[in-house]
Amino acid sequence: MSVEWEHHAQRLARQVTDPDSRWLGAVAGVPRHELVPRWWERDGDGGWRLRNGADDPGGWMEAAYTDRSLITRVGTLHADHAEAGDRPEGLPTSSATLPSLVVRMLRHGRLGDGLDLLDLGTGAGGLTAYAARRLGARHVTSLDVDPYLTSAAADRLAPMGLRPRFLALDATEEIPGTYDRIIATVGMPPGPGLRPMLGALREGGRLVTTIARTTMILTGWRQPDGAVVGRIERDWAGFMLTRSGNDYPPALAGLFALAREADGERTGTGRYPVVNVDDAWEVRSMLEVTTPGIETDYENSGRTRTAYLVHPDGSWARASAERTRPPTVHQSGPQRLWDTVERIRTWLLSEGGLPLYGADARVTPDGVIRLTRGRWADTMGAP
Repeated sequence: MSVEWEHHAQRLARQVTDPDSRWLGAVAGVPRHELVPRWWERDGDGGWRLRNGADDPGGWMEAAYTDRSLITRVGTLHADHAEAGDRPEGLPTSSATLPSLVVRMLRHGRLGDGLDLLDLGTGAGGLTAYAARRLGARHVTSLDVDPYLTSAAADRLAPMGLRPRFLALDATEEIPGTYDRIIATVGMPPGPGLRPMLGALREGGRLVTTIARTTMILTGWRQPDGAVVGRIERDWAGFMLTRSGNDYPPALAGLFALAREADGERTGTGRYPVVNVDDAWEVRSMLEVTTPGIETDYENSGRTRTAYLVHPDGSWARASAERTRPPTVHQSGPQRLWDTVERIRTWLLSEGGLPLYGADARVTPDGVIRLTRGRWADTMGAP
């Protein structure tokens, strides 16, 4: 289907880049709508409904050239393979990332002519397209665990004259080749899952990645000893977790069921109003540093707010209250998860901020992340 897209792309480029940006031409020169012919949107009942661009060209242009993320896959069902009446369940597992965030990640990469880039997390292919447009496709490799995503992106970029290399692999297991720059637009897990990425980065190369279940962007340079030394940027990004299969592992459904219904081992009153932990980015990031592996959920009926936390060790918590009143808190298991959240919030309020953003970071060759800022220090991914 032929549509006039150039003025939409030019408007988007002006919105997400500066007038003198080297990325302005790349964004303006990519027909983003061709990367996202179908996508999922939330319906009024909290489920998902399919949008087909060809059925509504005006809506397609608006969605594709607005600075927003478009969900392309929910659970195991890609929008490209869905029927109009399908209602997938589960978490989003792929998307076309909002262009302003793509440009920010590219800027963090300090890209230049002649440098080889690995785009880790192909998704819909937006970052791959922008990078190939500016650097030349021969310098760009794009990797995703989902072979359909790499195949679809390759098919859609080729008519644009862009033919980067695509790899369908699990990045936590293997990454062939070496690169001057690696930009990961999936949340990478600290520890052994980082080893292939670190091994694929050339000495003197630059890494840009987010850390799983946080909004922290870690950037750094690879040292002769194989470590990456850098910092947590004073910037943030939320990306989906990296996955090793067709879908994320099953959620801790049994613990979430307990958290929703049970009284627990301890009932008390919380100090602060209920917060959606996933939207409180500093709190969520620090929670992953101090108590890695927590999963969260949140409900807001308009009057009552309820937050749920569960942990693989069997701990769970539920905090519920009307609006901003102190919540009733139920907790059980080896850890008191809501108490941990409240300690972090106290730290945030008393200090005016948490020490994460701007912290120095060192990633050892075995994937352990050591964070320091002033007298504060912590470690992620240690055995």
